[in-house]
Amino acid sequence: MGEQAGLKVAVIGGGSSYTPEIVEGFIKNYEQMPIRELWLVDIEAGKHKLDIVGNLAKRMVKEAGVPIDVHLTLERERAIEGADFVTTQMRVGLLEARKRDEHIPIMHGVIGQETTGPGGMMKALRTIPVLLDICRDIERLAPEAWMLNFTNPAGIVTEAVTKHSRVRSIGLCNSPINFKKFLAEQYGVTEAEVLPEFVGINHLHWVTSAAVKGVEKLPELLDGGKTYTATNVPTLGWDAEFLRSLGAIPTYYLKYFYMTDVMFDEMQEALSKDGTRADVVSRVEAELFELYKDESLRVKPKQLEQRGGAYYSEAAVNLMNSLYTDKHDIQTLNVSNGNTYDFLPADASIEVNCVVTAQGPIPLPPRRVPEHIKGLLHAVKTYEQLTIEAAVSGDRGIALQAMVHHPLVPSVSVAKTLLDEMLEANRAYLPQFFKL
Repeated sequence: MGEQAGLKVAVIGGGSSYTPEIVEGFIKNYEQMPIRELWLVDIEAGKHKLDIVGNLAKRMVKEAGVPIDVHLTLERERAIEGADFVTTQMRVGLLEARKRDEHIPIMHGVIGQETTGPGGMMKALRTIPVLLDICRDIERLAPEAWMLNFTNPAGIVTEAVTKHSRVRSIGLCNSPINFKKFLAEQYGVTEAEVLPEFVGINHLHWVTSAAVKGVEKLPELLDGGKTYTATNVPTLGWDAEFLRSLGAIPTYYLKYFYMTDVMFDEMQEALSKDGTRADVVSRVEAELFELYKDESLRVKPKQLEQRGGAYYSEAAVNLMNSLYTDKHDIQTLNVSNGNTYDFLPADASIEVNCVVTAQGPIPLPPRRVPEHIKGLLHAVKTYEQLTIEAAVSGDRGIALQAMVHHPLVPSVSVAKTLLDEMLEANRAYLPQFFKL
């Protein structure tokens, strides 16, 4: 991997507001992982943001005194050619598309969320063809590269890449690293001293073990009713009796499934007041880019941590570092199931602890998979697999089956209404569904 002279990294979606965090990670880890070239690439519509965030990246690198050459480009092939790592952090349709993903379902009495339910389905349908197009470039120009994907919905997208390309890809989410930090903070220990175990798929996982210095703390955490959340999911409490009998800590995204009524009411109220999360993020992003423009800013601003994806790039840099140095440490990643779960297909993308080696991640089968979570996992995975098939084929019938079989969609009639309205709203990004 890479010459001793250093590594080449391409960041697809380099104009993202998250970019300063990954640049900070590269600077901090330069000694173990010497990056020679960092290519930030975006599309014409993102050029303005790319210039702002790219110039901040250059100032950060200069301030830190590390010899990383930062390149800004709209030419994806130049960025990818000969890269050791390609990271993807894209939003096809930008935040305007996310607003529609969130607003339209709420109007029909259904959860409207970026990665879950009908909104997540539309994001996947828009994203998968673009990402597979990028994979064609990687296959041709950097066949040995690792592709690290943060683009949501990360699990579906990673599975699509595995099924429909030859690219070596790994999916990544900031939710597990946030839980690890929460656990370490709760017990006043370092992150190296905690080992949570995750069972499930991306944005649908349960913590079934929480070891602190080798001692199991899960029963204590369940009794105390302590739970973790994130800035992009409302912080509503769990029912204590339910948690104890569940025997696991659910990720905050499971509130959409376990507390659908409360979450929907909150979303509906938010929509009538400040707007959905997409509206809030638009405002936060606008403020961040105003900060980024300041020529005197030479470090990542603290405000970025409020954006909702805090620590995602720490997870990314940790993963790159471990692949590059053959570290053999444990990280929670989105990888193919293989025979880890006998109730899911072998080619399903799952989110699980893995030992990271230079050859790639080796999944560690969880010691315990609660029987009562298997049904929901299987149902959502079925919807995900149908969504991938629909994205690649442009088949409306398969898309309807995906929508109907999502547990948050209440009926065929609502599914049909949502599908027609949301496909039409996304017509510009979904040519595969509008063939002449």
